[in-house]
Amino acid sequence: MKSTNKTTITVPGFKFSAISAGIKKSGLKDLALIFSEDKAIVKGVFTSNKIKAAPVKVDIERIRKRGKGQAIIINSGNANACTGLRGLKDAKDMAINTAKSLGILAELVYVSSTGLIGRPLPIQKIKKAIPDAVKKLSSRGIKNAASAIMTTDTFEKIYSKKIRFGNKQGTIAGIAKGAGMISPHMATMLCFIVTDISVTPGALDSALRQAVNKSFNRLVIDNDMSTNDTVLIMANGILKNSPIKKNSLPYYKFEAALSEVTYNLSKMIARDGEGATKLIEVIVKGARTESDAEKVARTIAHSMLVKTALYGQSPNWGRIMAAIGYSGVKINEQKINIHINKLELVNKGIGAYTNRLPGNLLSKKEIAIIIDLGLGKKEARVLTCDLTEKYIRINACYMT
Repeated sequence: MKSTNKTTITVPGFKFSAISAGIKKSGLKDLALIFSEDKAIVKGVFTSNKIKAAPVKVDIERIRKRGKGQAIIINSGNANACTGLRGLKDAKDMAINTAKSLGILAELVYVSSTGLIGRPLPIQKIKKAIPDAVKKLSSRGIKNAASAIMTTDTFEKIYSKKIRFGNKQGTIAGIAKGAGMISPHMATMLCFIVTDISVTPGALDSALRQAVNKSFNRLVIDNDMSTNDTVLIMANGILKNSPIKKNSLPYYKFEAALSEVTYNLSKMIARDGEGATKLIEVIVKGARTESDAEKVARTIAHSMLVKTALYGQSPNWGRIMAAIGYSGVKINEQKINIHINKLELVNKGIGAYTNRLPGNLLSKKEIAIIIDLGLGKKEARVLTCDLTEKYIRINACYMT
C-alpha cells in the first residue's frame, strides 16, 4: 500500500468541484460537489446526537432505502440544523437541483451541511450556484472540494492510499473538515471518502465502521458533539476487481487501508483543533482489554488539566496519573509507567526523572503520551490537542 499525498490526488470515475455560492460573508468557497460517473455503493456513519440536522436525516433514510448514489453536495457556512420542516425541504431541494443539473435521479444525491445552527439555509443562493458547480467538475478538483467544506479549519484535510489486489491498483481518498465541537461517537466533523475498488455493501459498511471506531471515534478536541457529524463513503467499483467480501483476506487489506485514511484525517483534525498549538497522541499499552486501554486513553485526552499543562509546556505527569486513577478501569499503581516523547517520567508509579527536564520536551508540535499499565497486552490510541486561550476567543464569538 502506498500513500499518494504529495501529488495531485485522483480517483478513477470521480470528479470534484467547489465554488462560492455566497453563503459565507467572506466570499470564500462554500459549496462542494463530489460526483461518481457510475453508480456507487454508499455507506455512512452519523452523529449519535439525538438532535440531527436535516441533511443527516435525509442521508440516513437514503442509505437505509437504497444504499447507492452518484453525488454528494455539501455546503459550509450554514448547518441546516434545528430548522424544522423547512430544513428538510431545503435539504431535499439541494439534492433535486443537483440531480437535475447532473441528469441523474434525486435519490442518488446525498446532502451535507456545516456551519451555524438554527438559521434557515439560503437555498435560493445554493440552487443558483449548483449548475456552476456541475460545470466545474474535474477529476483533479479534490483539493478545491476540501477547501469548500471548511468552517473554522485553517487548512484542507486530504489523505489517500493506493492498494493492490493482484495486478490491479485501486485508490481510497478522503477529505474532512473539523476543528471544534469534537467529541467521540462520532467526533464532530464531516468526512467524504471515495474509492474505485469494488466492495460488497456488507463489507463496505463493516470496514467503514471499523475504521471510524479506531479514528474519528477516538478523537477529542473539546468534548462537544455536533448535530451534523457525517462520514460517507462511495465505492464505484470501476477497478473491476473481484468484489471484496467481508472477512476475506482482501477485506482485511481494504479495511487496513481505509483505517489508515481515516486515522490520518483524524490526526489532521486534532492538529487543527481550534486554537491548538500541539497534536497529542495518547497511547495506552499493557491493558487487560482494548476497552480498558481506550477508556484510560480517552480519560486522559478529555482532561482539561492535562490539555492546559501541555499547552503551557508543563510535564505535570501527576495530572496524567490522576486521570488514570479516575478512568474507572481497575489498575495497579505500582505497575504504571509513563513516557512523554520517549522520555520516561514515571516508573512503577513513582517519578523516574530526577534531573532537570529538557527545555524542549514539550515544545514540539506533536506529543506522544505513552502509558504502560503493566497488566496485559492490549492497547489503544486516542487523538487530542492542547487547550489554549485562542479556543475561548474563537468560540466566545461564534454566533449561533
